[in-house]
Amino acid sequence: LARGGTKTARLWTYVRDDRPFAGTAPPAVVFRFSRDRAGAHPTGHLMGRSGILQADAYAGYNELYRGDRKPGPVLSALCWSHARRKLWDIHVKQHRLPGTLAHQGLVRIGEVFKVEAEVNGRSALRRRRMRQARTAPVLAELKVWMNETLAQVSAKSPMALAIGYSLSNWTALTNFVGDGRIDAHNNTAERALRGVVMACS
Repeated sequence: LARGGTKTARLWTYVRDDRPFAGTAPPAVVFRFSRDRAGAHPTGHLMGRSGILQADAYAGYNELYRGDRKPGPVLSALCWSHARRKLWDIHVKQHRLPGTLAHQGLVRIGEVFKVEAEVNGRSALRRRRMRQARTAPVLAELKVWMNETLAQVSAKSPMALAIGYSLSNWTALTNFVGDGRIDAHNNTAERALRGVVMACS
């Protein structure tokens, strides 16, 4: 709320939860408020810190990924739930018909989440090994399918934009395969934020 009306602000959510890879550190969440979505905010919040940031592809995080950043660049790990949602929105508009391109993409991404359900709670080393054996081939096939599909659809179609998001961010979307500490999604942060919204409503 603001004087004379309401304004849109930002609640930044930073979550640490090592339980998915059997870590022993206690879960923690920090919320930071700002009046806008400027990239200066996460840059300031995480000043002096390094490690892994799992988020969406918001360009405001890019300063954190710079190679010359001190004490070092943050590793970007994007979220497959975000990538999947873009296809899901198309699927819903197509009345959830099976066999469409959007549905085919969802089925393929679903295979990634099936493996994630099995590796949840296992050690980081075990997660990495299982993903390299089972998830990596699924992602390789998914990338081929995406490139082939992209060549078939209009460049400005919703399908092209959905696939383009994944392909243009492919490295950050697949960093989780080689690091068992990383999840395939940042659903933990979204659940933490929903909890705040529900508590305030």
